[in-house]
Amino acid sequence: MNVDNVKSQMRKGILEYCIMLLLHREAAYASDIISKLKEAHLIVVEGTLYPLLTRLKNDELLSYEWVESNQGPPRKYYRLTEKGEEVLSELENSWRDLNETVNKIANG
Repeated sequence: MNVDNVKSQMRKGILEYCIMLLLHREAAYASDIISKLKEAHLIVVEGTLYPLLTRLKNDELLSYEWVESNQGPPRKYYRLTEKGEEVLSELENSWRDLNETVNKIANG
């Protein structure tokens, strides 16, 4: 078994959920999202994040707005839509159930 591969798959499986959790708190610029995910040790590169943001937007879970920047061109800030908030609520319930199940197994 390749442990690094399993760990990578686990991170990929929760990445969308974590992005939505971050955007639930506040609208964010893509590089801010990357920084917060890296701080949490959920290593992400731009090449991974942008396709996820696009997919979430196409699924109408995210929207974005352009905000003028003092340091260069306008920035695209992402936020959850109402539908995104509903899906996030479902994901939170699923995460709690899954976490509870894993903890039961781990603790015997």
